[in-house]
Amino acid sequence: MRVQMMDQLSEVFELVEVRGLVSGRFAVQGPWVSRAELQDPFKFVAMAGGRARLTTDGIDAPIELEPGDVAILNNRARLELSGGSGDGPVREVVPLEVDFELLPADWDTHDIVIGGRIDLNEAGRTLLGEALPPVAHVQASPRTGANLRGSLYRLFEEVTGNRIGSAFAIRQHAQLVLLEVLRAYVEQSALPPGWLRVLTDERLKPALTLMHSHPDTLWSLNELARAAAMSRTAFAERFRAVAGLPPRAYLNRWRMMLAQRALRDGDTSVGSLATELGYASESAFSTAFKREVGQSPLRYRSAIRTQAASS
Repeated sequence: MRVQMMDQLSEVFELVEVRGLVSGRFAVQGPWVSRAELQDPFKFVAMAGGRARLTTDGIDAPIELEPGDVAILNNRARLELSGGSGDGPVREVVPLEVDFELLPADWDTHDIVIGGRIDLNEAGRTLLGEALPPVAHVQASPRTGANLRGSLYRLFEEVTGNRIGSAFAIRQHAQLVLLEVLRAYVEQSALPPGWLRVLTDERLKPALTLMHSHPDTLWSLNELARAAAMSRTAFAERFRAVAGLPPRAYLNRWRMMLAQRALRDGDTSVGSLATELGYASESAFSTAFKREVGQSPLRYRSAIRTQAASS
């Protein structure tokens, strides 16, 4: 089974079915506060214009959001945003849903907030949860700010424009905002061990390319180390430190992600899938799949398709 060659972050994005979805927004002048109890594992807050202070559980001090900044909240229970200035009373703001019309806003005088959620499949929730801190604060720096601010501006224009095809456009722009956010986060932050960090490690990239391109091959530690031009010991230590797990475990996880996509999207038999992914037998593949995913391949396929039919 050969994966089409593309950059590895795009590969993972496709496999975990990542989607950025706008769920609400507001534009306000004067002192204000907005509070919410969070139900979704991953939320994002984009400061399209103006400034705000973000408070949530798991952080010691409020985070100051500047124009163009985005924060991703990782499994937080509550959120409070506050901003504005002046002597008037503090206004309690409830974000408007996307389908509601938003009053015209002045980018120079209003605080403009776009909120949303990040939807992923179960594998994606695990991977992103491991890769991000409680709050990933992405700043619109001189290096990354132009693209991120441009994406936010286009998203805001679609959210407020009420034009034909806006629902489709909002989904696409939200995807691009999420991609720009993760790109900027990778460049700005010291990443914890996990998939996001290992995908951006240049020294390990040749070994990752082997595993991603030929998941049916049970790559030895010597072969992977040679591809990375490192000694066996140095490669094993670096891989575990960067990925958070040894190479063989990473390869197994990658295989299971490919298997989940194949079971979701096609009618390949379990036996054929086992062969394509390099397993000696259907039973060996089924055992590995159940250990990683929590249910057998056939049960997984049935559950995913039942869920899709009812949604």
